[in-house]
Amino acid sequence: MAELSFEEALAGLERIVRELESGDIPLEQAIANFQEGMKLAKICREKLDQAEQKIEMLVADASGLSKKPFIPEE
Repeated sequence: MAELSFEEALAGLERIVRELESGDIPLEQAIANFQEGMKLAKICREKLDQAEQKIEMLVADASGLSKKPFIPEE
């Protein structure tokens, strides 16, 4: 499952949420879907963390432009 792209993992997670919200699935299947959803959410979080680490900003300084790591505000 780790080979999934962010978009594939997010699509799978959205499908599971829709199924769980429908309330039309048996309890055992709902638990299995929840477990799969947690794995997909972890993949999404890891992909976002990796993307965040790769983002650099170009900032103007006295010598021209320089690269600066992106640090999100929380």
